[in-house]
Parts: sequence; structure tokens; C-alpha cells
Amino acid sequence: METKTRITVLNHILALNLDVNIWSARKKLTPADFGSTHLPPEELASLGSKRICNPGDLRVFGTLKSRAVNMLDRHGVRFLGGWGVPEKVADEIVKELVDIQKEFFAAKDDFLIRYDEVVQDWIKQHPGWEKLIGSSTVSAEYVRSRMGFKWQIFKLAAPEKNSVKKGLKEEVNKLGGTLFDEISKVATDTWNCCYAGKVKVTHKALSPLRSIHKKLNGLSFIDPRVLPITDLLQIAFDKVPSRGFIRGADLLMLQGVVSLLRQPTLLMEHGQKILDGNTAEDLLEGLVAVPTISKTKSVSERITLKSIPQPVTQQQINSHGLW
Repeated sequence: METKTRITVLNHILALNLDVNIWSARKKLTPADFGSTHLPPEELASLGSKRICNPGDLRVFGTLKSRAVNMLDRHGVRFLGGWGVPEKVADEIVKELVDIQKEFFAAKDDFLIRYDEVVQDWIKQHPGWEKLIGSSTVSAEYVRSRMGFKWQIFKLAAPEKNSVKKGLKEEVNKLGGTLFDEISKVATDTWNCCYAGKVKVTHKALSPLRSIHKKLNGLSFIDPRVLPITDLLQIAFDKVPSRGFIRGADLLMLQGVVSLLRQPTLLMEHGQKILDGNTAEDLLEGLVAVPTISKTKSVSERITLKSIPQPVTQQQINSHGLW
């Protein structure tokens, strides 16, 4: 059964490797940089590095790399040192990467035009250390060769021989758990930023949940328990009024949903319950309960995950056509 699962998943997923190089603007310190100063032997301590350029002038490149990584995290799941992305959205992903790449190359050209000026400004900011910095400068062409933004996309095919397919099979079999773990991290950030301690929120608080929904929907082929969770989220969105603040029972429901998303094991259990015949509507209503307690407590303090976690009896998961 696992072999069929592997083949089915690989029919829908592409492996993407992001390769971004950013010049560090650092050179290794050497004993010669300190003249006659007595230094400890290398076996005892090693020298660090020196900056030959203001790191602030290079910050834009780190920002652009982070944008690319965040975009890939929204669409894909970590896989084989890069990302596994749905083949059906590959064009959309490449378009966004191309846009970021153009900004990266434009920033690179601008930096290289100003390179000599940037280095001289850095030297002026550190009087008394001109020789230390100046002796380590490199040419603009060298810097150009150390900066790049590219990616590679692969269509994977499972090898036929059992002796060589084990590693890939293990990685594919971990994709479901990896996906639920990633959702948990995003949901925890969402809770802390948007829902913790709140008695009302705006519709902006739905944005990270919609991103989670989009990611799960795109990767639903990875695990049969994923699609039921996307249904549960959509039902939650449909229950929220289209205008005004979200508060009261609606906010309590969303807080319960986010609390569920933060717990990978619980999330998988709920997905399985829907596969086993429970409706997403019933599980959504059962996520939270509002006990009769002091009205002075905040909505978030009154959240109780109802009847969870309950031990789940080990059973064969229905493939629902995925294998």
C-alpha cells in the first residue's frame, strides 16, 4: 500500500530547490591584521571575521530571500532539502519567484554601481582601522560572482528497485506529518498575533487562516485527512458575518479553530473523524464550549476544547482514492 501511496503523491508534486547566494561582506581575520600583538595558538582559539562593508547595504537581499522562502512556505511543504509544491500551482509559484528575482537583480546592479563608494564610506566610519578594512577589499566583479538568485524544479519518479527506492519512500511518507507540523507553527503565530486575549477582531484576522486553507487545499493529495480540515475551515469562514467586527460566539468559534490547528495530533484526529462519518459542522460546533463562569473572564480564557483529546483507536485509514 505504501508504494502506491508514494507513486500517487509523486504524480501531483514537484520538488523545488531555491538557490540564493548573498555576499557576506566578511573576510577572515589573520594574525597579520594585529601586527605584533600576541595571540593565542590556533588550537586554543580561532580568529573571527571582519566586515568590509556596511551590512545595512546588503539587507535588501536578505529581505528578498525571506520573501521567496515565505511564499514557498505558503504554497508548499518542506521536502528533500527544499519544498514539495503542487504541480497545479507551479506556474503561479514561478511567476512570483521571477518577480522577486527581478527585484534581487535590480538591487544587485544598484549595489555594484555604488560598491566603491559604499566601501569608502565604511572605512570613513571607522577611523584608525583604515588599513584593516582596506587590505581586505575585493573587486566589484568578485562581489557580482558571489550574488545570485535561482531555483530548480524537478519532477520526481520513483525507482523500480526496492533496494534504491527506500530513501525517497521514507521522505514521501513523512510529508503528511510535516504538513500538519507546519500548519501548527503558522497557527501558533496567528494565535499570538491575532486571537490571544481578544474580545473582538477585524476581518484581517481571517487572512492567515485563509492562507492556511489555501495551503491545505493545494496539498490535499498528501494525506486523506487534509481535505476534511479544509472543509471545516470553509464552514467556519461561511459562519462569520461579512462585515463589522468579529466577536462573541463567532470569535469564540475562530479561537477554537485556531487552537485546533495548533495541535498536529489533534488536527489529524479530527480529520480522521470526518473521514469516519462525523460531519465537519458537528465537529466545528463541538470545538468550544462556554461554561457558566464569571463574565469578567475574557473570551480566550473561556475556550475549552471539548472532548479532546480522546484516544483514537488504531485502525486502517481509508485511502479515499489517494492510494
